[in-house]
Formats: sequence, structure tokens, C-alpha cells
Amino acid sequence: MNKFVLFAKTLRQVGSSRIFNQPRFISSLNTSSFKINSDAKIDQKRFIKTSCCMHEAERAVGKSEKYEFLAETKQLLNIVAKSLYSDKEVFVRELISNASDAIEKLKYAQLTSDQEVDGQIPFEIQINANDMNNTLTIQDTGVGMTKDELVKFLGTIAHSGSKAFIENLSKNAENGQNSIIGQFGVGFYSAFMVADKVQVFSKSYKETEQAFEWSSSGDGSYEISEAQGVTRGTKIILHLKDDCSEFSKDEVIRKIVNKYSNFVGFPIIVNGDKINLIQPIWLEDAKNVTEEQHEEFYKFLGNMDKPRYTFTYKTDAPLNIRALFYVPTFKPSPMEISQEGDIGVSLYSKKVLILSKANQILPRWLRFIKGVVDSEDIPLNLSRELLQDSNLIRKLRTILTQRILRFLNDEAKYDEEKYMQFYSDYNLYFKEGIYRAADQNEKEEIASLLRFETNKTEPGKTISLNEYVKRMKADQKNIFYYSAPSREIALNSPYFEAIKQKDHEVLFLFEQYDEMVALQLFQFKNKQLVGIEQENLADKNKDDIIIEGDSRSLTNDQAKELKDWLKTTLSNKIKSVKITNKLDIHPCIITADNMSFLRHLIKTSYMQREKVSDFFNLVNLTLEINPKNGLIKSLYELHKKDPDLSKAVAEQLLDNSLVTAGLVEDPRLVLSNLNSLLEKAFTRKFLVLSNLNSLLEKAFLFI
Repeated sequence: MNKFVLFAKTLRQVGSSRIFNQPRFISSLNTSSFKINSDAKIDQKRFIKTSCCMHEAERAVGKSEKYEFLAETKQLLNIVAKSLYSDKEVFVRELISNASDAIEKLKYAQLTSDQEVDGQIPFEIQINANDMNNTLTIQDTGVGMTKDELVKFLGTIAHSGSKAFIENLSKNAENGQNSIIGQFGVGFYSAFMVADKVQVFSKSYKETEQAFEWSSSGDGSYEISEAQGVTRGTKIILHLKDDCSEFSKDEVIRKIVNKYSNFVGFPIIVNGDKINLIQPIWLEDAKNVTEEQHEEFYKFLGNMDKPRYTFTYKTDAPLNIRALFYVPTFKPSPMEISQEGDIGVSLYSKKVLILSKANQILPRWLRFIKGVVDSEDIPLNLSRELLQDSNLIRKLRTILTQRILRFLNDEAKYDEEKYMQFYSDYNLYFKEGIYRAADQNEKEEIASLLRFETNKTEPGKTISLNEYVKRMKADQKNIFYYSAPSREIALNSPYFEAIKQKDHEVLFLFEQYDEMVALQLFQFKNKQLVGIEQENLADKNKDDIIIEGDSRSLTNDQAKELKDWLKTTLSNKIKSVKITNKLDIHPCIITADNMSFLRHLIKTSYMQREKVSDFFNLVNLTLEINPKNGLIKSLYELHKKDPDLSKAVAEQLLDNSLVTAGLVEDPRLVLSNLNSLLEKAFTRKFLVLSNLNSLLEKAFLFI
């Protein structure tokens, strides 16, 4: 620490810091003996600059009068200083808000009274952060206060019923609620969180009124005396506590002002520089805001890219809302998507920041949205840090969510190509929203943003659920979907083959979590979402019978014999075996009630092979065989000649079917059976080589 700064701090400790309020002291101070380095010179220049920017001629005159705070106000001071606010820096926001209110009151008085106001004094808020004196000064040129008003506004709890307030505060502390800030003016007392003494110089705008000084150490009393050299308005001087000295630093105060009070409607000048240069463009007519202004404001919010979409929403009923939302251009990383991050929207009330991360006013799945929401109707607790009145907040969240969804749907219609680029980057958030939402209407509103390929679309082309419903056949009651890793696999699936005869349009769910989203959504526009496996199961009329006269098929007796043998051989995994006539190419499929749910259960349980076998015994799995398929007919012949090999083939067919059904989480688990089958096949000398090759070819074909 250089000697110049050390000397200044020593003077402050012995109570001589007042001399630094006089600019002439700096000019007459012999600094040569202190060997001032460059840092000290910077501090010295800064001090001279701020001294010139803020008039400091105020002084108390005459005898002061001492007043005692009411008992309830003493309690409040203790609460404010120790526990009301979670972050000390908010005292700056509170005092600036009071200063802004004072100027607003003066402007109103100009319109409603005959009292002339000095037009030479600009409407502005001056702040002087003086790290040499360890003080922070906030001065407004507003309405000012008379002596009676100083007693009324600073000596009591905003004359709003102090006893009732303390009673409510004590009562609400028990049930987790707090009184609304609008009922009690306690913002001024936040100064005592960081200051061990507060001085207030104030002069009413009324010409006949005298100026006064109000001062207190927050110890239960305050003093009022007449003052001279006071201009219109109010100046608050905070003598900061030693452990709060950071609030006397210029860079700290600038950062806090930019964070909380940047959009106050009057110039805020910190140590000679106006710093609130960004305008609250969410209050402007959207047509008058340029793209450059949006980009500037978007970066002010802490974003590095440019907005992809910009959305403004204003309404006065049922709630007063002024909102401005952005969708980023950057594609979110998997880490960003998976993290439980904060909502990227800030909450303002009358242009003053309340919450930088307003997690309660948008659902969590919309955390990719950036922007601001400003509302005069927001119910705040005493410290203006937490939202209360859950019904009102829920209504606000619902309104904003609906508007965002409507906007995105409109954008999808207006520019499909741009929307699909956005959808490719952000669709996971929509699916998360469906999974999280408790209300069915909200689920369906989010689902309207989803896009899917179908068997009726060209590869790479997608449709919405709304389009699907419009294209449904007159007799179609359900929305059909099929979960598969790719379009090719879906189109060649035995389940798709089984439903293809009905010529239904089928949504293809390519992502592994899409099926769970479909289960959570359940229905759309009163149409139930049904997996095609379930639809095949529902059509039982044509099953378990052999079409008479079909020479390609096993006979009824042969089919019954093979079914009985398969049921006995595979009894550890399946409950029954049936004949299916819905297949033409594939040898067999697995069916069960609610196949989609079974797949989800297996994937989320991460079961090992032996545990999966136990699980299969608890559910009713049915193996449906195609009696026309060559492999099934060969198996019928083989099971009489070689029980061991035919058992291995049957088990492999079942494993293949389980893999196709998505009931085996890791396909590598079926390799042991496959290796066993190959070993047995190559050791059977009585098998003709061509027959062996044919059997293996058919077996591998359906893996």
C-alpha cells in the first residue's frame, strides 16, 4: 500500500476525513514526502474530478434536536441490518429507487401545483464513491423534504402502521410469507446494512421551506438540525462500515448501478460520468426499435452472440406486463441442455431490477429464452428479492408461456426453414417441457412445436402433430408412432410390415427419449398416441389361424405342434406362442401389452441379462410366428431331428425378436446364444452343407 493512501486511511481512522471533502486540501498537500506512485495519482485525479461534480457545501447550523425511533422502528432497523436482504449491494438499488421517486414526485408537483420549480437544476441522480473517505453519497434533485416529512418518512416505518407491520412480520416469519413491499417504505433503512452512520441533507422544492440535516447511527435515535448550503432535493451520505468499504469504490458502484438501476428514467452520474446509457427498449413501441438496438441490449444482458428471434409482448390485463424475449443464435451444448440452469430472463418492476434470474416466471424448460419481464403487478416480499402470491405468479407464468409458444408457432408458419434450424438446435427443450408439464393443455401446446418424419413424407421432411391430425383418415381414431434409430430400420421393421396393410401414417421417433415423450403426452387433439406394436396387438381377429389352402404355409396341425414346442422350449421368457398372418417377410415378432412402457422400464432400470430374464417372467410376452416364413418351416423340420440345435435356433429367433422390439438394452447380450448356435450348427455332420448355409443365412438375416 503506498504511503499516500495509508496516510488518508489514517486520517479517516482518527476522525479527520472531513478535510478530504475540500478540493483545496489536495492542491495544498505536500505529497513529495510520500513518493506518490501512479496508482495514487489515479486516485488523486479521480477525487478531484468527483469533488468538482458534486456540490459539498452542506453543513448543519444551530442546535440539533434529538428524537427516539419508535420501538417498532428499532426492531425494523435490526431486521434490515442483519437479516432482511440476502445481498448487501441491493441498498444501492433501494436508495436510487427512492431518488427516482423523489424526482417523479417533483415532476408531478409541477403539473398539479402553482409552486414554481427552479428549472436551472436538472433532474438527475448524482453518486460519489469516495474510497479515501470510505463514504458513498447519493443525491437527487427531486421534491426534497421538510422537517415534518423527515420525521414522518425517516423516523417511522413510512407511517403505514408500524405495529401492524411488526406483528405481520413476526406472524409471517412462521408461515414463510412476507408482507408486500408496497405497503411499507423500508428501502431507506437498507443503508444501515453497510453504514455505521447516515447523514441526510434535504431541502423541499417549496421556496419558503428551510433545509435540514437528518443523521443517525441506527442505534435507536436520530437528530435533526437546520442546514445551509443545501440545494433542492435530498443528499444521503453513508459513512461505511470497515467491512463494507468495497462500496466506496468507483468500479464496484458502477457495476451495481448497471446491474440494478440502469434503466431508471433519469440520468445517473457516478463520479462525473453518466452510466445509464442503455434504454429500456422493452417499453418502446416494437416498430421503433432497430435491430442494432436489440443487438446492443441483448449483449447488455450478457450474451455474446446475436438474437435469432426477437419477441415483444405488452398487455395491461389481466396483469400489467412488458416483456422482451430473445432466442439465441448459438446452438446449446449437450452440457447446457442437461444442466439444471437458471432461467435466462430478468425480472424488473418499474424499470428496476428485482431478480436477475427469475426462475419463477417461466417454466424451467424455457431456460434457453433470454430477456426481461417488467410488471408493476409483481407481488414482492419486503426485501423485493422474492416473489410471493403463488396464484398471481402462476398466472403470469401461464400467460408468458402461452405467448412464447404462440410466437414460435407463428414463426414456424412464417419461415419454415428458419424454424427447422432453430428446432434442430432446441427441440430437446420442448420434449423436456412435455415431460415436466403437469397440465395436459400445456403439454399439447408444447407438442404443437414438435416435428416428425413419417412413412408418408420424403426422407428428411417433417410434419407437425397438427398436420398429422388434419391428414388422418376419417375412420382413424389414434395417432400412430414407431420408435426406431433410423428411417431405414423403421420401414424394414416387422412391426411396420404388420401395420402396412392398413395404410396408416406413422410418426417415426428417431431419438431414444422420444417414445417417453409420447407416453407423457398421451394424447393430442383428443387423439390418443399409440405405438404400432399396440395397434397390432389390438387387431386379434386374424391371429392364431392358418389360412386354408395356402401352400406356402405350415398346416394347422404342424403349426400347433411347433407352437407347443416353442412355448415349452422358451417358457423362461414368454407366456404364449401364436400364429400371425400380418407378417409376410419376417419370421416372428414379440408382442405385449404397453410395449412402449416396457422398453422405457428396461432402459431406465439398466438391467443385466439375468435380471431381464426375471423381468420377462413377470410380463406377458407373446411370440407370434409367421407360418409362411422359410425359417419357421425349417425350424419345424429341425425340432424333430435335432432338439439341441433347434432349441439354439429358437432361442436366437427370440433374441432377435427382443432386439427388434427394443426389449434388449444392449444387443451384445445376445452374442452368447449366437456363438452357441454357430458351434452346434458346424458340428452337426448329418446336416447337408447347403441346408446349413441356408439356415444360417436366414438366421442372420433377421438379427
